[in-house]
Amino acid sequence: MNSEYISGRCYEKTDFRIEGLPSAEYEACRFISCDFSESDFSNFSFTDCEFIDCNLSLVKLIFTGFRDVKFTGCKMIGLHFDQCNDFGLSFSFEKCFLDQSVFFRKKLKKCCFKNCHLIEADFTECDLSGSLFENCNLSGSIFDNTNLEMADFRSAYNFSINPEQNRINKARFSRQNLEGLLKKYNLMIDN
Repeated sequence: MNSEYISGRCYEKTDFRIEGLPSAEYEACRFISCDFSESDFSNFSFTDCEFIDCNLSLVKLIFTGFRDVKFTGCKMIGLHFDQCNDFGLSFSFEKCFLDQSVFFRKKLKKCCFKNCHLIEADFTECDLSGSLFENCNLSGSIFDNTNLEMADFRSAYNFSINPEQNRINKARFSRQNLEGLLKKYNLMIDN
């Protein structure tokens, strides 16, 4: 555990690529327009924090704690959320680029993704029950042995979900995006 505890601070327009963010436990902090790309957040803890318009691409997340963290307008390419600390893991994403990020085996019940790019994201063996994918591009994303029960995909697009390999009981879809459930059958669907 980190010995330093930082609460209520706001970091704005800071480039952390060279010196890095100090290893600490952060609570109720805001990070606005900061660049963390390729930084190491291993063993950091963030609780009730907000990241707004930040670049977090390729940040190392080994045993990183995220508890009630909001990401808005962030670039988060290639993150390995599968390496995060599972204890209390909860976050939400709005207008974020999460392309090629990995969520393998994470319990993300009721996780909220709004207006996000999740191109080639890996949700293999995740528990996404009750999660929301509002207006999200899921092109090439992997859903394999994933719990999607009661998840909301009504405005999501470009997804391919095999109903035989995922739990989709009471998941919500719109008529316009049902094709994403039928791709496996190689059907020709007319509009």
